[in-house]
Amino acid sequence: MCLAIPCRIVDLRPDDMAMIDVAGVGKEISLALVDGVVVGDYVIVHVGYALTRLDPEEAEKTLALFAELGDAAQ
Repeated sequence: MCLAIPCRIVDLRPDDMAMIDVAGVGKEISLALVDGVVVGDYVIVHVGYALTRLDPEEAEKTLALFAELGDAAQ
């Protein structure tokens, strides 16, 4: 099973790379598979690659659901 999560772009870098925010943790990812991404966009990330851009409202809903699942697990 794999999990792709919504992440917000916080910085664009050279060579189709970007820095994302994942629950307050920064990670560098590749944007090679997605065109037209700007700072503030949400993308679905899997194994270090942005797969697609996400509507910000849908990204927030998904992240809220993940947070609820995490709270329920504790």
